[in-house]
Amino acid sequence: MTQSHPRISKAVIPAAGLGTRFLPATKATPKEMLPVVDKPAIQYVVEEAVSAGLDDVLMVTGRNKRPLEDHFDRNYELESALQKKGDAARLAKVQQSSDLATMHYVRQGDPKGLGHAVLCAAPHVGQEPFAVLLGDDLIDPRDPLLQRMIEVQERHGGSVVALMEVAPEQIHLYGCAAVEATVDSDVVKVTGLVEKPDPADAPSTYAIIGRYVLDPSVFGILRQTEPGRGGEIQLTDALQQLAQDEKIGGPVHGVVFKGRRYDTGDRGDYLRAIVRLACEREDLGPDFRSWLRSYVTEEM
Repeated sequence: MTQSHPRISKAVIPAAGLGTRFLPATKATPKEMLPVVDKPAIQYVVEEAVSAGLDDVLMVTGRNKRPLEDHFDRNYELESALQKKGDAARLAKVQQSSDLATMHYVRQGDPKGLGHAVLCAAPHVGQEPFAVLLGDDLIDPRDPLLQRMIEVQERHGGSVVALMEVAPEQIHLYGCAAVEATVDSDVVKVTGLVEKPDPADAPSTYAIIGRYVLDPSVFGILRQTEPGRGGEIQLTDALQQLAQDEKIGGPVHGVVFKGRRYDTGDRGDYLRAIVRLACEREDLGPDFRSWLRSYVTEEM
């Protein structure tokens, strides 16, 4: 018999990073506000949370991140101007971001890593399971990863991480999971985790990507977790403790994702994400694909 677990309703989006890989563009503009075609990257992430049924969103921000709050707030002057012009299409786009979800904000303060950012969400989350979505990973809405992770958490309890197989020489860029198979082909049980291992020491080629569904017991572990790799409090270290001792907060499972993921945390991948998404847009795709073919053929 399937065990029932509390329904997840809250999403946490850490957004306090400095975005140094995108300087000088991020000197005065949060990296989360960089456009992916015609929407800031952070809006894709909030839309994903809402599509999964999570309409209570806490954004963990830092200094110089006020544009994030402004983007998801009403802009009465702009709305009024568009309304007077009769520009209903653009008015709807402007209002969409402010109507997406109930938004909350908390500042991280010191940049102590992802684990510390998640810990900042504890007063808001309380004793409920919750989702964490990292803004650098955009998941195509046609591949509902987060919904699947929520299903697994509701069935098994505990925590769930998103995993993706990568080339062995790339595993040092990610958290890595040791896993055991389950009866579901896309679900594994996580028995151990290590942050950015050397390829020779990696327990698998399963990399953690930026989606988590976490049991609230993770907060107690994070409060006791010492800074690890990079001098930061690593969420991976806390999940390792949960994976080793199910009595703390239940098991840790992984959903193996084979869908479309756009990495906007790297400049090259950011450009590739824009090209891919633009090519697939009904309003932009035909003309853009035609130009792209000509450019590649004639210029390259």
